Amino acid sequence: MNKAIPVFKHWAPEWLIRFTLLIVVLPGVVLFALSVSNVNAAAGFYGISPNDVQYSLIILYAAMASFIVLEGRFFKNIASKEYLLIGVVMHIITCYLCYVTRYFFVLLVLRYIQGMLTCGTISITLTLMFSRLHNERSKEIAYSIVYCILLAVVPLTTLLTAAIIDTFNYNVIYKCAVYSYIPGAVLMFLIMNNVRFNRKVPLYRLDWPSFVTYSAALCLIGYILVYGQQYEWLDDRRILASIIAIVLLAGIFVIRQLSLKNPYLHLGAFRQPKFLLGALLLFVFYIIRGSFGITTSYLGTVLGLDPIHIGYLLLYNIAGIILSVIISSRLVLLKKPTRLIFIYGFVILLIFHVRMCFIFSTQADSSDLIIPLILQGLGAGMLMVPIILFVVSSCAPGFGTTGSAFGIFVRFFGFCTSIGMINFFQLYGQRDHYNRFQEQLSSLNPVAVQRLTQYKQVLIGGGTAPDQVVKIANGLLNKSVGVQAQLRFAVDYYQFISWLILAAIVLIALFPSVNQTNISIKSNQPAPVAF
Repeated sequence: MNKAIPVFKHWAPEWLIRFTLLIVVLPGVVLFALSVSNVNAAAGFYGISPNDVQYSLIILYAAMASFIVLEGRFFKNIASKEYLLIGVVMHIITCYLCYVTRYFFVLLVLRYIQGMLTCGTISITLTLMFSRLHNERSKEIAYSIVYCILLAVVPLTTLLTAAIIDTFNYNVIYKCAVYSYIPGAVLMFLIMNNVRFNRKVPLYRLDWPSFVTYSAALCLIGYILVYGQQYEWLDDRRILASIIAIVLLAGIFVIRQLSLKNPYLHLGAFRQPKFLLGALLLFVFYIIRGSFGITTSYLGTVLGLDPIHIGYLLLYNIAGIILSVIISSRLVLLKKPTRLIFIYGFVILLIFHVRMCFIFSTQADSSDLIIPLILQGLGAGMLMVPIILFVVSSCAPGFGTTGSAFGIFVRFFGFCTSIGMINFFQLYGQRDHYNRFQEQLSSLNPVAVQRLTQYKQVLIGGGTAPDQVVKIANGLLNKSVGVQAQLRFAVDYYQFISWLILAAIVLIALFPSVNQTNISIKSNQPAPVAF
């Protein structure tokens, strides 16, 4: 960066600079969570399945995870102001195209491009943000703020988009995204000088083959985990072909990295035990975090709350996230043992899952969920920042961006695995409970069946029930059985997650080097591009 020219103009106050950086980065983060803010509304508008909506998010995530290394070359070639404005303008164009399109395949292509653009926009914005910080303490606090925003973006997006989707068509949220980028772009253009943070590096010898290979493999991994259950896994040729393609692409990618002088990803980073342990904990954390979607689904499908009221309830979750991020950042600054920070967070999440096993019912009141929602936010916020900083700190400085890139891959893979596990448990677990309830109903003794029939007749005024009334009664009964099966599936899955959390706590307690590690971000800068 040229020291003679400041990044921002001298007349711009510090509060205006920070506010501008926030409103520039926030639309990209919110855009990331749009796909899961209201899955049913998106599926209904485009005429696709919920799995298709999930995959549109996976595509964006895969683009971000694979482009992060290549993005650094573009950042070093273009001046910061031009780079940021180019990214914002292209974001506006893709959001407008998402607004006008009705075709799912076109939407996937646009979402992939948005993933690459989001990676670049967030990267330059965070670089500008951390250029304002001059000591390790302020950087750790800044990372806590960034990850707090990432954790809270899904419930916040749910609340912000609920009223829009309830009033307009689903695609209007992309139109709102277009307008949300304009204020930040205008302010940034006015207050920023056109300076460079690095020496200009020409755009030659870009490792496009590694990027394409890596990105294709991630897209296929997401495809298998999202659609595998729907297509009966290996019984479907598409899933089998995808698995074979992933193996071939992975082999090509590894061979290429070993043969390159400057590899896309340094495979030597994976020889470090602490780095692998941190990656495992991050993977488990994202599986655990994915189970929270069952709670939000329960609020809408079983308790019958509309998205707006669900968003209001999720404010308690946001409050828990903010509180725990403040606490965890304080513990990191005080150099408290890493092991204790991890155990605190996992224990809180364990309490949340166990508590929810007793709350899942058709008679639950929304007020009963306030404390569990706060607990989930506390646990997630306690773990998010320390685990990611632990992963990156465990990676040797010589490996460049490999620690950050692999951290994003683990988050991507954990998120996709969580979707696959929920789909698997939901199909087989819910169907098993549904069949059991039906068997119990059919095994009622004749006297009970006769009394049930007499009760129906009394409700409709006596006499023989018309065929239409019988069909309605049977439909309501089947619906009730389906709801009970869904509740039993939720309890089973949360019990499984509880055992997984216990296993994570035992692993942390038995791994001695965790307690000897002080989290540091001096050597590497974690890329907080995550969902």
